[in-house]
Amino acid sequence: MWADPDKDPRHSEGPSPDGELATLQDFLGGYRHTLLMKCEGLDPEQLARRSVPPSTMSLLGLVRHLAEVERDWRNWILPENPEPELYGAADGDFEGAVAEQEVVEAAFADLAREQAATDAALLACTDLGARVIQDDTAVRELWVHRIEEYARHCGHADLLRECVDGRVGQ
Repeated sequence: MWADPDKDPRHSEGPSPDGELATLQDFLGGYRHTLLMKCEGLDPEQLARRSVPPSTMSLLGLVRHLAEVERDWRNWILPENPEPELYGAADGDFEGAVAEQEVVEAAFADLAREQAATDAALLACTDLGARVIQDDTAVRELWVHRIEEYARHCGHADLLRECVDGRVGQ
């Protein structure tokens, strides 16, 4: 197993969170932590290693991609002053995921910054049923979509990590 179930930092001893927002935050936090665990202990070359040609997917690419989509979701909430794309258009998040320490450090810093900014923007929307300007999407749907995006990419991360060093995860 990836982590000893008794020592897995994603699981708490207490009861599940109360309330819808706390539950959404808990699930999102668990998947975010899982992604970081899948990248733990790898060097830049391992993080940037691509799956199978012609795919550009790598663990580092996933980190950059999730930073990019966090920014994109924030632009749905705050469309009046949209932030530009972090890594350029058309697959720049994956194409630019190269095996350089500076690129790795920047990617993880970008992810943490974009997560915090999007969390803050969403927390300002206190009504989960409220509609944001872009596509008339409910705030609740943005939370759920973020969870779905991280969950899907954590599945990719499982396979990518297994290709790198054979570790498989729960």
